[in-house]
Amino acid sequence: MSDIQNSEQGSQQRQTIIIDQQQQSNGAGTAGFVLALLTQFLGWIPVLGWILWLLGLIFSCVGLAKRPRGLAIAGLVLSLISVIVTLVVFAILGESGLTKLFMSIYE
Repeated sequence: MSDIQNSEQGSQQRQTIIIDQQQQSNGAGTAGFVLALLTQFLGWIPVLGWILWLLGLIFSCVGLAKRPRGLAIAGLVLSLISVIVTLVVFAILGESGLTKLFMSIYE
């Protein structure tokens, strides 16, 4: 009887498997998202806004080639929204004649 109990105990041992998964990160996509987000708030500053927009767009495009792509896509969308908003604002200012006033300030 004791032989049967020993063999049953031996077959009931459980094997524990530990899977060590590395969390993937996308540094370029994250940088593109952060720069695109900064562009939303600082885009009205002429040179700084353009530089932030261009860098955000470049980093977001580079981040699309890596996984995970979530922040890279969000950065790309924010960059494109920034360009559209900026073009619309400049078009409205151009129509109203305020562009000459703003340009005279920076000269």
